[in-house]
Amino acid sequence: MFETSIWFALGLVALIGGAEILVRSVSKLAVIIGISKLIIGLTVVAFGTSAPELAVSIRAGIDGNTDLMLGNIIGSNITNTLLILGLAALVIPLKVHVKLIKWDVPVMIFVTIIVYLFALNGYISFFECLILTFILIVYLIFLIRQGGDTNLKIRTKEKRKPTKIILHAILSIVGLYILVTGATWLINSSLIFAEMAGVSELTIGLTVVAIGTSLPEIVVVLIAAIKGEKDIAIGSIIGSNILNFLAVLGVSGLFIPGAIPVQEALIRFDLVILLIASILCIPIFYTGHKMVRWEGLLFLCLYFSYLFYLFLSSNEYDFLTVFTSIMLYFVLPVTLITLLILALMEWKRRFRFRNFKFKNKGKSR
Repeated sequence: MFETSIWFALGLVALIGGAEILVRSVSKLAVIIGISKLIIGLTVVAFGTSAPELAVSIRAGIDGNTDLMLGNIIGSNITNTLLILGLAALVIPLKVHVKLIKWDVPVMIFVTIIVYLFALNGYISFFECLILTFILIVYLIFLIRQGGDTNLKIRTKEKRKPTKIILHAILSIVGLYILVTGATWLINSSLIFAEMAGVSELTIGLTVVAIGTSLPEIVVVLIAAIKGEKDIAIGSIIGSNILNFLAVLGVSGLFIPGAIPVQEALIRFDLVILLIASILCIPIFYTGHKMVRWEGLLFLCLYFSYLFYLFLSSNEYDFLTVFTSIMLYFVLPVTLITLLILALMEWKRRFRFRNFKFKNKGKSR
């Protein structure tokens, strides 16, 4: 037990440390190209913080632990959306770039719906993973075409020091190696814990491993929010959620022989929760183009309610059916409708403001 705990702790430390090294070094390399902060958040930082999920999922998939793999991916996205965004907004209100609302959040919702539809027949096939990989390529091309503001001053300065470029490239490889090693330790110890506690691989993947592999996102988002890098903060979460499905599930699924089985519990509840949480981002981000503290608190309450569901589910309590019905048919719909009404009121306010400005402009002429 003690030895397993040590390896589990070392795995988490390796994941966090490897992600930190990878994000820092790859971000430095990205600056040379001159990418905007939003694009860096959606791609470089998002990929760096999703690397633990990728490492864990590929390893789990190859070893045949597909429940752990899917639980990690879906659990990480739920953790990213409800826990990390909730915590960050509670610490400091987050401003949301209009491009995220127009493009990236809808892409996140679209990808979640696609995965949900793929899972309905009880498995995700190689061909479906290939489709997700293709969507990933299209999305990355779209982001590249969106481009960023080239920081010529920084780029020129970096170009004068080729040793720094080589150093950052080496550190990126080292960070990735540490991530993969940490993933191996984390999976092995998690499976032992699951056997000892009598908890299913799926529950372990949805909770312990999901939160563990999401720790880099938590650190990055909180630091970025405190430093005022709001585009990187929210961009990294939205980008990470998109990449978790397209890159982690899509790419890792290509290495798994046969189809990936999907448990009914994931389809019936976890994926539904993730889809609703993703949709909630639209009205929350739209109102004032920011996420304020009470909205962060709302997300945290939903996340802890989700953890309570997992607790009831793992212990097979009779109250589980009642709680599930209350969440799916009352709490979540009421929350969504309330936020949509607030978003509609915000839209009307902006519409009236635009008309007022237009009329005044006409009078001044």
